[in-house]
Amino acid sequence: MTPQSQSQTFETPAPARTAAHRWRLQVVHRTRFHYNGPVRSSYNEARLTPENSNRQTTLRSKVEIEPSATAYPYRDYWGSTVTAFDLHSPHSELVVTGTSIVEAGPDLGGHDRVGWSALGAREVREQFGELLTPTPLTAMDAEVVEATRDAIGTAKPHEAGGLVCRFVRDHIEYLSGATSVKTNAMQAWNKGKGVCQDISHVTVGLLRELGLPARYVSGYLHPKPKAGIGEPVTGESHAWVEWWDGGWNGFDPTNSVEVGARHVTLGRGRDYGDVPPFKGLFSGPKSEGHTVTVEVTRLA
Repeated sequence: MTPQSQSQTFETPAPARTAAHRWRLQVVHRTRFHYNGPVRSSYNEARLTPENSNRQTTLRSKVEIEPSATAYPYRDYWGSTVTAFDLHSPHSELVVTGTSIVEAGPDLGGHDRVGWSALGAREVREQFGELLTPTPLTAMDAEVVEATRDAIGTAKPHEAGGLVCRFVRDHIEYLSGATSVKTNAMQAWNKGKGVCQDISHVTVGLLRELGLPARYVSGYLHPKPKAGIGEPVTGESHAWVEWWDGGWNGFDPTNSVEVGARHVTLGRGRDYGDVPPFKGLFSGPKSEGHTVTVEVTRLA
């Protein structure tokens, strides 16, 4: 790194974020389950409906189920839209497809930021208690927390959030297949490899240890920053983080970018366990496994 001179320098202001930075995206998420024989009954939950927020508008969304079933949509404790359904006729395959059209962009709303003393206040800790408490998937060892404190130094909370994200990404290499959905944050940290879920779990755990309320975000990412209009591409489920410093800030530590036009939010929670795209149980022969495909298309 080149040492800075002692002369005064001025930073060029970042361009203002406007609605023009928004993308219109279509996401098709299909999960196919295969069984060794007819399943007698199954009970399921799908979280495949994107949210509406300051950053994102869901223009259209539907969840299709094969074989046909009556669905019961509801909002869960964390605010995610859940499509619940059960089947009681024999079936050897189950296909659940979520199709959505969303306009997404950077969060255009601002907020007044608070300092470390305010974050330590009793009211804040009571309000965000669940988002300041480690979970089995996000708990981090003390020595890693201390290394993180050294990395952020005297940074203010908003700056510290971004520094933690980059600190984690510098330590954990993204490698598909390196871990499973049951891998916890310290296992991923010690391995030094993982996927977006692992990188987000580690980041959330460290943010909480520093005193920043933090939540795990589930959704999708268009993989091409310069995507062509109307070009379908293969995507996948994605995860990133948000932390609170008087208002919520979104950051994608896997890609070291702020959350913006390529990100589609499905839901939030303490960790992956609160926001899986699909979960359920069934009565019948052993499952042969499942396949998941995600197709993302920029429409505008």
